[in-house]
Amino acid sequence: MNNNAFSTPVPVSEISSRIHALKARMENTGTGAVFLTHKPDIYYFSGTAQDAYLYVPVNQDPLLFVKRYLPRAVAETGIEQVIPVASITRIPEQIHSVHGRFPTSLGLAFDVVPVRDFQFFETLFSPAVMTDATSMITGCRMIKSDWEIDRMAIAARLSRDTFSFVREHMTPGESEIAFCGRVEAFARAHGHSGKLLVRHYRAEGFCHHLMSGVSGGLGGALDSPVCGTGTCSAYPYGSGHKLIQKNEPILLDLGTMVNGYHMDETRMLVMGTLPSEAQQAGQAAIDILHHVRDKMAPGVLAGEVFSAAVNRAGKLGLHQTFLGLPGLKSRFIGHGVGLELVEAPVLSKGNPQELMPGMVFAVEPKFIFKDRFAAGIESVIQVTDTGARFLSVTENRIFSL
Repeated sequence: MNNNAFSTPVPVSEISSRIHALKARMENTGTGAVFLTHKPDIYYFSGTAQDAYLYVPVNQDPLLFVKRYLPRAVAETGIEQVIPVASITRIPEQIHSVHGRFPTSLGLAFDVVPVRDFQFFETLFSPAVMTDATSMITGCRMIKSDWEIDRMAIAARLSRDTFSFVREHMTPGESEIAFCGRVEAFARAHGHSGKLLVRHYRAEGFCHHLMSGVSGGLGGALDSPVCGTGTCSAYPYGSGHKLIQKNEPILLDLGTMVNGYHMDETRMLVMGTLPSEAQQAGQAAIDILHHVRDKMAPGVLAGEVFSAAVNRAGKLGLHQTFLGLPGLKSRFIGHGVGLELVEAPVLSKGNPQELMPGMVFAVEPKFIFKDRFAAGIESVIQVTDTGARFLSVTENRIFSL
């Protein structure tokens, strides 16, 4: 793999296009300016994730305020006006100095700004009225450009290579968590950032989620069809201390981040022979995955995609175990993915969002058999101008080792 791809700067044309799209949404909502504080949002609209804040007025050029580290921020960003600030409290006077005026309304990403910070910003930017800019920001981010698709393709190749490592090195008798440590070492040596970014403050992002046999058959706290045991009651999801055995269903969910962009894939594996019920469920998941891909196209509603998956599971006779245990079933079949592991939109029950070209989803039809095992698959699919295609390059099949 070409490591030079990992440090590719965001082209100025990308930044300009994203700022233009944000300003169009601001005009439609009457928002005077947006103040970005969340690192992935700042990176998306500026090209740098240094300690900085991005101010985007609707009728003037954006200003990037940098606390540290200024030389790197200047080298990385596509924003023309970069202003060093020793303290965030100096930002309002800098805005007045450059633009000569201040907006009456200021948009913040309410979904990620803590209450204490919000109250501070209200005072700092008074008398501007704080408004919620979340949908404007996420609305821009949910449509991936060709440049972004290329970045995600790099992550897809590393995910494929990591699954190949798994298939070559998994042996019976090693604990789930110990094996995942070896998998993570491989992935990081080949460009994985070592961390997954999640937007919701109650969510966790962990890279290598392995559930073997009965570990996959447990319900849990994770907002997912499958959870795993985790290593302790304080971290009760993901891989645990169970030893991996021959002839048992293994579900491995790999989260990969390269150059800021995520790939989210799951495959079933077995060392030996799968029990027939697990084989049937694994093949059903692959069937549903392709059925969903065929359903996805511009103009189709996200909720219709969810319903198509659920109906297909019912026709295959596996509705009861689909998407989780009874009473704990997930209400989504897939989620947007990009600079964060879970992005808008979500392929959820009743969601009226229309699919559009450039949307990218991690689609994850999964089954859980209580106290026995989990089965399923997850692949990343891109909506195109005429339909949808797999962005994942890992084969959509069950791997026998």
